[in-house]
Amino acid sequence: MTIRIALDSIAFREKEKPLLDAGGFRVSTFRYDTSIAALRIANRRGEIIVLPFKGHQIWRARFDGRDLTMKSMFDQPVDTRNYLETYGAFFIHCGITTMGPSGPMENYPLHGELPNAPFQTGSIVIDEVVGSLTVEGHYQHTVAFTTNYRATSSYRLKADEALIDASLKVENIKKTPMDLMYLAHANFRPVDDGELVYSADYRNETVRVRTSIPGHITPMPGYREFIAELAIDPSLHHRLKAGLGFDPEVVFSIDMKTDAQGLAHALLKRPDGTSDHTSYRPAQAKHCIRWICRTPDQDAIGMAFPSTSEVEGYTAEKIKGNVVILPAGAVWNIDMRLGALTKSETEQKISLIEAIRKS
Repeated sequence: MTIRIALDSIAFREKEKPLLDAGGFRVSTFRYDTSIAALRIANRRGEIIVLPFKGHQIWRARFDGRDLTMKSMFDQPVDTRNYLETYGAFFIHCGITTMGPSGPMENYPLHGELPNAPFQTGSIVIDEVVGSLTVEGHYQHTVAFTTNYRATSSYRLKADEALIDASLKVENIKKTPMDLMYLAHANFRPVDDGELVYSADYRNETVRVRTSIPGHITPMPGYREFIAELAIDPSLHHRLKAGLGFDPEVVFSIDMKTDAQGLAHALLKRPDGTSDHTSYRPAQAKHCIRWICRTPDQDAIGMAFPSTSEVEGYTAEKIKGNVVILPAGAVWNIDMRLGALTKSETEQKISLIEAIRKS
């Protein structure tokens, strides 16, 4: 049996209110002090907090007693569409008409219009046969003469898992082709002495550090020297030693390899043997971006952002052929899985990754 519950922003009050309790899931609605509507979705392993009408972000993710979300300066989401003025979510859809920072001759919002877009409708779907709960959101972006698309975001949880199946579908409802750029910004909280393991060849030809410095960051002393070292030997960042120069951020482009099912994998193994994990299909987004930021105020790692392009700006990526051309009426979609793994799940995943790397 499938149960569908429509979400109406009017029903979200300041005081947290239970919405449902069924099949190993508990869902409640509330508003932050900043007036942003939120859904708390709990299963037997933990919970996520989704902002159903603000970019359809996952604001927080907590499983097995541990907060997976980046450390940031924001305890609550802020009612703004400015990316850096409300930046602290666990998962953010970035794009669609532009993505990344603006290039030298450009001026567009950082990471495009989607991160804090006002999603118009949403719903919760419970599949009692599969034992899953899915929260969906829909957003239509229309700009006269240029753009008209419909985006559908969904997150699926199972009752006994600490993993989230995240998807995005974009339909071009114009009568002419559209340009599309996308990046899935999954912001885990790193840990000192965590070890990165991922399905790629660990060489500087395939793990390429970004050497340019975008306008939104100010490099610290020694930053350029650290980048130069990583350009020669990217393995220097595989163990997150305290004091490594990820201030304010270090970005890599990685050529990922896949398993027999077409999935690429990345994880951060923690000192206790558990890990954080991301997997996705490079056939849907051919680029992989890694982002690490470790400062006194922000502590975050994006192990493997599936992306349609690198992050040098729309014009540069268009010249490189990295902007997707979506025909009139066509649909583009991406699927990924992210969350926490137990010790045994971590060892199984590492064995799979090592087999992929040797293939």
